[in-house]
Amino acid sequence: MKTKKIPMRMCVGCGEMKPKKELIRIVTDSEGNTSVDLTGKKAGRGAYICRDTQCLKKAGKSKRIKVSDEIIAELEAVLADEQ
Repeated sequence: MKTKKIPMRMCVGCGEMKPKKELIRIVTDSEGNTSVDLTGKKAGRGAYICRDTQCLKKAGKSKRIKVSDEIIAELEAVLADEQ
């Protein structure tokens, strides 16, 4: 039997490649609205971030993606609920 391929994505905070299911997706839709996508199925351009507060802080300073303070606060709440 074939082994199933696991999709890998890069965290915008730390730059590590990790399985897609271990990361949180931030998506920007065609209208320019940015939101947190916990399901990973919303339409739009996505960026992934680890479930770690250190990566979240690094992503906020990243030049590759602009993460608003609202999204960072929402992600911090999601991370606090998981712990």
